[in-house]
Amino acid sequence: MALQFKIKRFNELSTQELYELLQVRSEVFVVEQNCVYQDIDGKDQKAIHVLGYYQNDLAAYCRLFDAGDYFDEASIGRVIVSPKHRDKKLGHDLMKTAIEAVEKEFKTSHITISAQLYLQKFYEGHGFNQTSEMYLEDDIPHIEMKRE
Repeated sequence: MALQFKIKRFNELSTQELYELLQVRSEVFVVEQNCVYQDIDGKDQKAIHVLGYYQNDLAAYCRLFDAGDYFDEASIGRVIVSPKHRDKKLGHDLMKTAIEAVEKEFKTSHITISAQLYLQKFYEGHGFNQTSEMYLEDDIPHIEMKRE
């Protein structure tokens, strides 16, 4: 069964959708990765939110930014597949949908991401190339990657 995607601006999100996306972000980025950081960063209002549902459960999520709102180029961030759905390889569907949404919404194929280093091969499979040395973000190794 494929993901059912909703692509919405912040003011279009229902309170239930907002709750679900914040819950899964906290589950993965704060609890699972044991990383104390401020997830609610004041950028969600500028973002387009991509929510992927599997049997009415939020299984995958990311947020998209136009050029200048996060990086100089358009960007994709907070890429998540819920732990209980990782066996389904949903990340590929999420990234394909996110890239298509960036191209449609922001009229560009130039995308920059700050990728966790262990996911480098995953992102390379979606056309991204490493453009920086490794750096620590919230004590987690990251690299900048770009898709032209």
